[in-house]
Amino acid sequence: MACSLVLSGGLFVACSDDVSVGQLDENQYTISDGVMGYISDNSGKRMFSNTEFRSEGSLPFHLKTTAKLTTEASVVATYDETALTEYNTKNGTEYEAFPKSEVTLENEGVIKLAAGSVVSSDMNVSFTSDGSLSPTKSYVIPLRMKVASGNFELPEIDQTRLIFVKDLTGIPDCTKYVDGKPSVKVFSCMEINDTNPLNNLSFTLKSNGKPLVDALILFSANINYNAETGRVYIFNNENVQALLDQREHYLKPLQDRGMKIILGLLGNHDRSGVANMSKETAQAFAQEVKAMCDAYQLDGIFVDDEYSKYEYSNITPGFVYPGKEPAARLCYEVKQAQPERWVIAYAYSTTYGLPSIDGAQSGEFVDYALHDYGNASDLSSSFPGMPKSNMGLYSQEFAQGRTASETNLKNMRTNGYLSHMIFAMDPNRSNFENSQLPAMQRMARAFYNDELVFDGIKYPKDWK
Repeated sequence: MACSLVLSGGLFVACSDDVSVGQLDENQYTISDGVMGYISDNSGKRMFSNTEFRSEGSLPFHLKTTAKLTTEASVVATYDETALTEYNTKNGTEYEAFPKSEVTLENEGVIKLAAGSVVSSDMNVSFTSDGSLSPTKSYVIPLRMKVASGNFELPEIDQTRLIFVKDLTGIPDCTKYVDGKPSVKVFSCMEINDTNPLNNLSFTLKSNGKPLVDALILFSANINYNAETGRVYIFNNENVQALLDQREHYLKPLQDRGMKIILGLLGNHDRSGVANMSKETAQAFAQEVKAMCDAYQLDGIFVDDEYSKYEYSNITPGFVYPGKEPAARLCYEVKQAQPERWVIAYAYSTTYGLPSIDGAQSGEFVDYALHDYGNASDLSSSFPGMPKSNMGLYSQEFAQGRTASETNLKNMRTNGYLSHMIFAMDPNRSNFENSQLPAMQRMARAFYNDELVFDGIKYPKDWK
């Protein structure tokens, strides 16, 4: 299926603390009668690793085996730019390598597994800023892993590891800490047909001046179907497109404060949607998503299965029967196309629980899962391999006054669920003083033991 994207302005882009490691289903990696090993980072990821740093950073990796070995085993990691070349060639990408001179592999890259153990100690990959890297680009630390000793095998997926790194030295950090540990990330999902994204700048914490909001979700771009060409494509209404075209005014100021900008994707009352693309269609659409994110310097997507009119009896080429597996396939293909960007699932409808794709659990290709309003059930069985910290509970809908109690928010944080979504925050609405503002004040206290500061600025919708 052809895939091209024409963006306004004359631009044309052609497509060409709680780690869930124990949730990994090791049976799917046992491909012989022998013992298998795999390499995982501190979030339990095997496909890709993503990290951001300021001045310096590090990422730990460990080896785990499917059974105990009677002798000591080891894997050696080396910086190998050919691993990145192979990936770029296979996927038609042009990622650049992070400077080798700024990378240090602890213990010369050796990961040791003691006899009788199934999990090794960590080997840290450390990196520093040399001041030459663009903060808007992700660079890659390419590693190749080889078994040095021990009677076990590494599957092909574990023989290379690409670490996508962004050097944000000089850019403020939104991350809020409590007792020295990162606390809750707040996702502000805005219906931007009538709300100015700059309103997210108006709310900060008293103790450190950091924004309450960590990420803005633009709600929303649409998944559309062209019946004449048979192509599934991204459609932006006039409001979404206006903000993207004027990103320097409406979006960059948020990114300059450390916030992420996420593009929402949902159905648009036709036969296409999140949950019915064939593999080939999903791959082509993923390239269009990448083109959109590249063009407007977006930090990821938010997948929401609503408003589609799926065909259940007339399945034509390019589509499959709607369900969770094609929804998972779409998320997987988007992550494959742009590993450095977030894929966020609205835990609702077909995206409430996603199956494995090509042997990868959904927690490998979905970075965050945000519950429907008020829901607080555990999402670990719905997104195996996802850290509990990346699961969002007690989502709030501010336009309708559906807010969460301070007790529930505090319990959420205490139990290690460190993601949270608010929808339709807008200080220009009539319920701001008596509903929205108190709700955000409760969030500041429950999530950060802090006080909310509202600077009094209410940004109106001012674009045409």
